[in-house]
Amino acid sequence: MTTEKVTASFSPKRSSNGHRFEQPEETTSSVGGAMLPKFLSDLSQDLVEVTLELNDDNDEIVLCSVAPASDDVSAADGILQRSMSATSRRIRRTFGWLRSASSRTTASNSESLEFALSARDARRLKAKLQRTRSSARRALDGLRFISRTTVGANGAEELWKQVEARFESLADDGLLARPDFGECIGMVDSEEFAVGIFDALARRRGQNITKITKEELREFWLQISDNSFDARLQIFFDMADSNEDGRITRAGVQELIMLSASANKLSKLKEQAEEYASLIMEELDPENLGYIELWQLEALLLQRDVYINYSRPLSTASVAWSQNLSSFMPKNLFRRLSRSLQCFMLENWQRGWIILLWVIAMASLFAWKFYQYRKNRAAFQVMRYCLPVAKGAGETLKLNMALILLPVCRNTLTWLRSTRARSFIPFDDNINFHKIIAFAIAVGIIVHAGNHLTCDFPRLVNSSPEKFAPLSSDFHGTKPTYKFLLTGAEGVTGILMVILIAISFTLAARRFRRNMVRLPAPFNKLTGFNAFWYSHHLLGLVYVLLLIHGSCLYLAHKWYEKTTWMYISVPLLLYIAERSVRTCRSQHYSVKILKVLVLPGNVISLIMSKPPGFKYKSGQYIFLQCPTISPFEWHPFSITSAPGDDHLSVHIRTVGDWTKELKRVIAEGDDSTSVDHQARLVHIGNLDQRGQPRLFVDGPYGAPAQEYRNYDVLLLVGLGIGATPFISILRDLLNSTKTAEEQMDSNTETSRSEDSQNSFTSSSLTPGDKKKSQRNTNAHFYWVTREPGSFEWFKGVMDEIAEMDQKGQIELHNYLTSVYEEGDARSTLITMVQALNHAKHGVDILSGTRVRTHFARPNWKEVFTKIASKHPYSTVGVFYCGMPMLAKELRVLSHELSHKTSTRFEFHKEYF
Repeated sequence: MTTEKVTASFSPKRSSNGHRFEQPEETTSSVGGAMLPKFLSDLSQDLVEVTLELNDDNDEIVLCSVAPASDDVSAADGILQRSMSATSRRIRRTFGWLRSASSRTTASNSESLEFALSARDARRLKAKLQRTRSSARRALDGLRFISRTTVGANGAEELWKQVEARFESLADDGLLARPDFGECIGMVDSEEFAVGIFDALARRRGQNITKITKEELREFWLQISDNSFDARLQIFFDMADSNEDGRITRAGVQELIMLSASANKLSKLKEQAEEYASLIMEELDPENLGYIELWQLEALLLQRDVYINYSRPLSTASVAWSQNLSSFMPKNLFRRLSRSLQCFMLENWQRGWIILLWVIAMASLFAWKFYQYRKNRAAFQVMRYCLPVAKGAGETLKLNMALILLPVCRNTLTWLRSTRARSFIPFDDNINFHKIIAFAIAVGIIVHAGNHLTCDFPRLVNSSPEKFAPLSSDFHGTKPTYKFLLTGAEGVTGILMVILIAISFTLAARRFRRNMVRLPAPFNKLTGFNAFWYSHHLLGLVYVLLLIHGSCLYLAHKWYEKTTWMYISVPLLLYIAERSVRTCRSQHYSVKILKVLVLPGNVISLIMSKPPGFKYKSGQYIFLQCPTISPFEWHPFSITSAPGDDHLSVHIRTVGDWTKELKRVIAEGDDSTSVDHQARLVHIGNLDQRGQPRLFVDGPYGAPAQEYRNYDVLLLVGLGIGATPFISILRDLLNSTKTAEEQMDSNTETSRSEDSQNSFTSSSLTPGDKKKSQRNTNAHFYWVTREPGSFEWFKGVMDEIAEMDQKGQIELHNYLTSVYEEGDARSTLITMVQALNHAKHGVDILSGTRVRTHFARPNWKEVFTKIASKHPYSTVGVFYCGMPMLAKELRVLSHELSHKTSTRFEFHKEYF
């Protein structure tokens, strides 16, 4: 083996063929085209010296060194003269791809250009040299035709068995049709893209076929599942290289973009495929030759991180990994247990003391009533322990029937949230506590009624005359029958209460309330939100029956022994007052609809006039009633306007009967209502003359998100329409920042003496005041949705935040789960187009905003870890609004990272 070293120097000045050739920085894998130099810093050296090693045996070129040119090399002319050596000519003979196309077409300059690299050849050489680096190798990982989710635990053979099984079910006479290829290999939702792969692999065999055998399928499968990046890249290239000349034209790139858009169901991107194909050609073909080659497509993928990182300031946390996560977990077992117990107490002490107090109260009442009836020897001799157990359970029922009203007194809870009570009462768990009490009521009914019906009533009816004699005065001297006990006032009211409570509790169950139980007509009316709402109002009758039941006791005669009214009177009066206030206030808060925005994804945005005196906090919600639809139904919606705005706004997804009817009555008589893919603005000033419906507002009411000002850092996670409460928070943060900046500007105009006084006052603040003033310095907003049209909902807000947030206070992260994860072949080109367009125009191709959209679902563990690393020793408020399925994962991560890092995460959830 013989090797030769060739040393050449390059200048960043233009060469004779008019193309620029720059040496990239050592840390950047730079072989990009027209746009990439904008993102790279200028070189400090005018000339560099590149040392290459040529291997005779395997025709390899190895990059030995890149260094500033020596002092004796001072001009580009001298460099070119030295490059015209025999060794250089030998290199060009060995590696034919180094020959410039432009030098072949220009005969007059053939001698001078023979040894000079053309712009494209130079970039190709750079690409080959960069490809040898390990860092470049890592950047090339991830071009996959098979999703990670389809990869089984048993490896490639197990996957092939699944493909083979699908072949047997899809094949006709042992042949698999071309349209069924996608379903067979697992690309069920990407049929067009799969057909493109089929055609590319068929062209490799020199065939134009529409059906394949199992053996041919096996051959195709081995090529698709090849883990080599080169093999994957070649298939991807061949999909666009329909004429197999090793070149892809603009039309080929456009076809590949359309296939990717079709696989990801991005119709808008499909319509703009020609524009984005031009963008790629502009970047990869700066020489305007009209085509690109395999190495250029590889170069684009190699630059993936460079382009994406350039377009990422508004959509990725710039994190210095300052925390060593393992260092915060004590190695000693006792200390680990102690820290875990400490974190558990910090997270649950509010819930714990409330539940403990409630359990103690029930146990005390049960014991007191049990002891009281145990002392009644005459009754105890007849009915034994059945009676005190039933009476003890009945006493807990009175307490719980009173307490169950308190968690649903919304005005009272909203007021309490603004007091010191929020520091020791978990108001976010009011509905959970309501459900726990309901469960305790169900248990109490079983114990109370069960003992009466099956134990003490039979004992009383069957008792001997001697034992019954002391009790005869309680029953007017006549021994009661079982029928008498059931048909008396106490028995009838008790049975009716049990029936009404059973109906109400059953229809309030999750499966009935969310219409998950399918019943035949007409029983299907018993499921859904309306059935839950109306059946819950039957409980008003239960309280009337409870008062009657508690005043008709057989064994209690004095007024102070009949304690039912003592328990329920105050909570019942409070609840009645609440409902009365809500009714009166809703009549006063009659709002006028200013405009309606019909948005993609069956969402409408209502912008309404703000009632006089209506004050609210970001994160709170209101109830809306439309008498035209129903005079009784009220539905909750998060407020999306900021407290400082002069209007109210809500975003409503039309998925239920009431919301669909609201959309219909608002747009009734307007012919332009059927808009699916773009926003439509309807000015309601004209619609009012046609009798638009009135809307009543009830609220505002407290919600977990309104506590956002109590935290140093915010992590806001919205799932679909669950982003609505956080839009108001983001607007409020921006308004607060804007107000603070205006005050700061005004303060600069004060005199020195005033500045000195202000400085003294600031320095005299207590540590608590300083900490409070520094809160809410950062917010991380993650919005996860399935429909690209959803980004239209808050497009204006996103752009406003991106424009106003110059200090990087708010990080916005949009995730589109309908697009295949980054690295999948079906989304790779979309990722490239997205990065190029964002780098050039500053606009995301999917959201239409300055915020870049990520694909698939977030890696939540990575998200939490990055926030913990960026904000050590801070308290992070994690607020989630969406479906319950994600809440558990976020809660677990909040708990885990609070244990492992110095950052404390406090989780709050809100379901829609």
